[in-house]
Amino acid sequence: MTTLLQNGSVVNVFTDTVVKADVLLDGEHIVGVGDYSHANADCVVDLTGKILCPGFIDGHIHIESTMLTPAELARLCLAHGTTSIVADPHEIANACGADGIAYMLAASEGLPLHVYLNLPSCVPATPFDESGAVMTAEDLRPFYSHPRVLGLAEMMNYPGVLMRDKAVMAKLEDALKRGRPIDGHAPMLSGQALDAYVAAGVESDHECATAEEAREKIEKGQWIMIRQGTAARNLEALLPLFEPPYDRRCLLVTDDRHPADLMREGHIDHIVRAAKQAGKSVLTAIRMASLQAAQCFGLRHVGAVAPGYRADIVVFENLDTLAVSAVYSAGRPVVVEGKTLPFASPAVDDALVEKVLHSFLIPPFVAEDFSIKAEGKKCRVIRVLPGQLLTEEWQTEIDPDKNGGIDTDRDILKLAVVERYHGTGHKGLGYIHGLGLKKGAIASSVSHDSHNLIVIGTNDADMAVAANYVRENGGNAVALDGNVIAAMPLPVAGLMSLKDGATVAEENESVREAVDGLGTVQGVEPFMNMAFVSLSVIPSLKMTTLGLVDVNKQERVPLFLS
Repeated sequence: MTTLLQNGSVVNVFTDTVVKADVLLDGEHIVGVGDYSHANADCVVDLTGKILCPGFIDGHIHIESTMLTPAELARLCLAHGTTSIVADPHEIANACGADGIAYMLAASEGLPLHVYLNLPSCVPATPFDESGAVMTAEDLRPFYSHPRVLGLAEMMNYPGVLMRDKAVMAKLEDALKRGRPIDGHAPMLSGQALDAYVAAGVESDHECATAEEAREKIEKGQWIMIRQGTAARNLEALLPLFEPPYDRRCLLVTDDRHPADLMREGHIDHIVRAAKQAGKSVLTAIRMASLQAAQCFGLRHVGAVAPGYRADIVVFENLDTLAVSAVYSAGRPVVVEGKTLPFASPAVDDALVEKVLHSFLIPPFVAEDFSIKAEGKKCRVIRVLPGQLLTEEWQTEIDPDKNGGIDTDRDILKLAVVERYHGTGHKGLGYIHGLGLKKGAIASSVSHDSHNLIVIGTNDADMAVAANYVRENGGNAVALDGNVIAAMPLPVAGLMSLKDGATVAEENESVREAVDGLGTVQGVEPFMNMAFVSLSVIPSLKMTTLGLVDVNKQERVPLFLS
């Protein structure tokens, strides 16, 4: 079937220009861009006054972190002009191993959103983590034959790369010998250490917090993913990258984005809009969001409105508001008048679904489970930084005889990370600063990357109440005065909901509002920030099931200082 998109203006991502032109589609591909007013097409669509751009590509996203199944995520993303995503399923792989990857491939099969996967390189993320599974290079190899598997996902274990760890290097070598891209994750790595990391085959990074860091990585050949998600928002700091010569080596990504933000603000279109509002060229941003993302991952004939390219096209009302009018995916209309057209969710084998629905092996909690045995008064406290996944170590004195060391006046709360897969009973206990809770507690099964149960609170009793809800249902819970006052159940591996996107977004807003009622710090999204407190690959101090980890030194450290 041929389709003629007539009388619109096309964004040319090769030349950063906008040209009035018709676009002729034949099946899944674009066959002509120019004057096709006399073409005898099967379907003619008049787009007078509209702007045609290549469909956006999110070059680094964790589907699980949206808390939506792939089909529900597709329904939201398509409406914002995203036609492709490159996902790293390491969240569900940490919970369920190879079954988790198989589930994500099956649940994304045949969607109008093109879902590509990079294989998780770090399951678990570090030796300090206790995950639901351990995945070796041998475990990953069978997945390379899948047509939607592109390469190896973020190599977070950069110390392992620098030390030439055999298990780590085996994963890199498998990707390299297949000519597959390798994503990076190396915050603040610089100089000769960065050289060694890049020389091992790592081609990109999404953890840059400063333009200076990003420039060095670009100069050493890496692609830089400019990330603007829910917790990590690096766009403002990286705005200088929108200027030559660095703009040609960047793409736009969300990494982790909550459904309420997707519904309210958008997806990649939100980042393009924000860059434009910050004074940067909208054409540069569109190029980063399309062609350069495709180039980064070797997706040929994707990411441009040009002959021979896959017909992934977003139609905007104009370049000022970037309001989406229509979207075509592989030549098929999937969004009309701003609304995603209905489509069937992929069928997933019942046995595979069962494997990802049962991942908690923890006895019920009581308040005493969160008691900390004081070994002094001076201790290490994790300090959360607004808008960052980075944390700092704060050494301060607490009063262990007063509410177990919790001091809401100084914003010192109790923190626990509990192993949930194997019944080990392992539990890391400590303190955290920067969330601002004045009462109650919050708990979640979303705690990167091993996704053990994590709970933060102002008292042990509410911590137990919130933790017990999550133990039974997965997801997020807010407790106050002995009751759960808001919750967001996530039964799929403790990470994703089986509900529709609008409902999940409502639940997401509900738990946020409930947490706000407990008192929060401006610029901090408590559940998202809490989710990264256990990720022991991002500096500097993190909590695991086995206790505190100094990420910079790559060693466990005691809670109390002698």
